[in-house]
Amino acid sequence: MQLEDVQRVTVLGAGNMGHGIAEVAALAGYDVALRDIEEEFVQGGYDQIEWSLGKLAEKDRIGEDEADAALDRVEAFVDLEDSLADADVVVEVVPEKMAIKKDVYDEVVEYAPEEAVFVTNTSSLSITELSEVTDRPERFCGMHFFNPPVRMDLVEVISGKHTSEDTLELIEGLAESMGKTPVRVRKDSPGFIVNRILVPLMNEAAWIVESGDATIETVDSTTKFDMGLPMGSFELADQVGIDVGYHVLEYMHEVLGEAYRPCPLLVEKVEAEELGKKTGSGFYDYENGGAEIPTDAIDADVRKRLLAVMANEVAGLAGNDVADAPAIDRAVMLGAGFPDGPAKLADSEGLAELVDVLDDLHEETGEKRYEATDFLREAAEAGSFHGDESADTDGETDGDALAAYDTLNVAVEDRIGHVEIDRPHRMNTISGELLDELSDAIDRLDADDDVRAILLSGAGDRAFSAGADVQSMAAGGADPITAVELSRQGQQTFGKLEESDKPVVAAIDGYCLGGGMELATATDLRVASERSELGQPEHNLGLLPGWGGTQRLARIVGEGRAKEIIFTADRYEAETLADYGFINEVVPDDELDERARELVESLAAGPPIAQKYTKRAMHAGRTDGEAGLEVEAMGFGHVMNTDDLMEGVTAFMGDGEPEFEGK
Repeated sequence: MQLEDVQRVTVLGAGNMGHGIAEVAALAGYDVALRDIEEEFVQGGYDQIEWSLGKLAEKDRIGEDEADAALDRVEAFVDLEDSLADADVVVEVVPEKMAIKKDVYDEVVEYAPEEAVFVTNTSSLSITELSEVTDRPERFCGMHFFNPPVRMDLVEVISGKHTSEDTLELIEGLAESMGKTPVRVRKDSPGFIVNRILVPLMNEAAWIVESGDATIETVDSTTKFDMGLPMGSFELADQVGIDVGYHVLEYMHEVLGEAYRPCPLLVEKVEAEELGKKTGSGFYDYENGGAEIPTDAIDADVRKRLLAVMANEVAGLAGNDVADAPAIDRAVMLGAGFPDGPAKLADSEGLAELVDVLDDLHEETGEKRYEATDFLREAAEAGSFHGDESADTDGETDGDALAAYDTLNVAVEDRIGHVEIDRPHRMNTISGELLDELSDAIDRLDADDDVRAILLSGAGDRAFSAGADVQSMAAGGADPITAVELSRQGQQTFGKLEESDKPVVAAIDGYCLGGGMELATATDLRVASERSELGQPEHNLGLLPGWGGTQRLARIVGEGRAKEIIFTADRYEAETLADYGFINEVVPDDELDERARELVESLAAGPPIAQKYTKRAMHAGRTDGEAGLEVEAMGFGHVMNTDDLMEGVTAFMGDGEPEFEGK
């Protein structure tokens, strides 16, 4: 079966994950059969889809017509045979119990079309074992969505022992057609990628507290404000449900052995039914304030211990060919919101030092979970999980790659240098590392004579850039001197973009807030999709724009409007900021890429020498009108002696199109 043959998707299970997957499939244009065992369950799932589509339309993420069309493509069923009629792909989303899933497949094989492909949405159970109760193990794989499916980009596509390559490629294509990022899990291994990293990390956090080496507050302060993770380890366990992580850990313990034995602290919470937010209490009390994590209880030993255990899990996955380091990093960033992937975090700490931490812990405790894998020792000797490989092959941009970056995709094609911010898992927020890489990319593009214009955009359709990655920056220290240097770094980097001799166009789609709007302010022209939201919310945080926003914005919209935007800290629709003069053009959402490319291509075809001196004259005249006029006169004189002038005049006289070469 080819992707174009897939017309109808049956989703078995209408709970939170099931109705979310059904909604994603319907939005992608597939006919969807949503089935559950009782009418109230399937109707509840259908109602949730209707509510969610309404919310997406209300927030202008989709049009009302699109929402109505997606809902029309969903049909609810209780009868299993009817739900499977004409199914091309069957997505099973029943409770995470092997026996229940096997019982479902015993029935499904009776009624499913012979050519249908089966996928299971499981977070940890064996794909191989499930496939072997069906009549088509070669057309069976895992398709692990993350909650909520409508918002989360990652889908782990997991191979079982019998899964064919054609099946994996089909399901990866299906995930992409749904707007998701598939990451392949090459082997059937408990926890796959994301849970194989997160669950042992949660377990080790619990062991640290159980042993009396640190408090819950210290561990969470360290993970959130030192390591820069989205949540503290215990805060995350409460959010997901302590029982959820515990049951995954139980399965890993059963299959992988003693190293994954659940900590008694977790067992106690599950037995007491203190499971986190959903029960009102877990590691924190949610009936009286919830998680209150101190920002200053950071412990370097806790960080190293957690990173060491995490590095060992990365090594276990890579060494057993479940996934390589770049795939592991991408999956955990997309699925768990890490600022950087676990392999990169471990590399930054130093693998040799982390091996020493494990060796010391193993000698001290004798616990198997601290046995460093051979692969980790080999990577430590090599100095990195990535070795010489620094390119991110999952986020390629068309054209010839200018250089390999971790936070950007940069390529040159047809005289255009395209810089794409590639942190969709963090809403393309701007980190210190991104500033370093952007500075380098601008230098390279400016020095490349083949580049005649620059296009700046953000990966995905949720954000051009939602601003500074405050959490990552806080993890690096928030003292005044560091903050001043960070402000200067951003000012200088964005200044390079502004001062580039080449025209720069920003293609804004989705959120363009704070530092993201300051970045857009440093470009020459700005094109935005209708759904975009822009603003400078820093005053709501007790901050002020620190990357040039207090200066550049006023030059574009005037001081009065700039003060309004900054002081109110409001969010603005693209049309409003077009009226203010900030946005040059607003286009329908699905036309942004084409229009931005068209605009930057027209600028790349322009006379580069005249463009260069025009920008220089304008910039010089900002503070000194006489200086601006002088640069204008010098530039005017310079272009009089260029081949471009003759080309332009000749084309004008002949009613043709000039081909400027910058000579």
